[in-house]
Amino acid sequence: QVQLVESGGGSVLAGGSLRLSCAVSGATSINDCMDWFRQAPGKGREGVASIYSDGSTNYADSVKGRFTISQDNAKNTLYLQMNSLKPEDTAMYYCAVLDCYIGIDSAYWGPGTQVTVSS
Repeated sequence: QVQLVESGGGSVLAGGSLRLSCAVSGATSINDCMDWFRQAPGKGREGVASIYSDGSTNYADSVKGRFTISQDNAKNTLYLQMNSLKPEDTAMYYCAVLDCYIGIDSAYWGPGTQVTVSS
């Protein structure tokens, strides 16, 4: 059983930065992708960033150049560095571990951490 716990959310002014962390416990496999998603009030869940077992990454167009996903395998921790934050980045942020081939139906989710960006 994989368990995830996010931290690092908070309230910041536009242009500010936050770093989210996700502590991962339990067994993961070589097929696993580690992702950050977000969900704003009244909107669906949106994929923000992914990191794959080979270290390659992928980002939503809305966050490219501002957000960086990384992982520390020794600490079993996933990170999301968020710079130049905008009010439209306001959302609940979730980390997830999923089988890259099966997709979101295979995901384990954390409870989420709130990010609020004010102008």
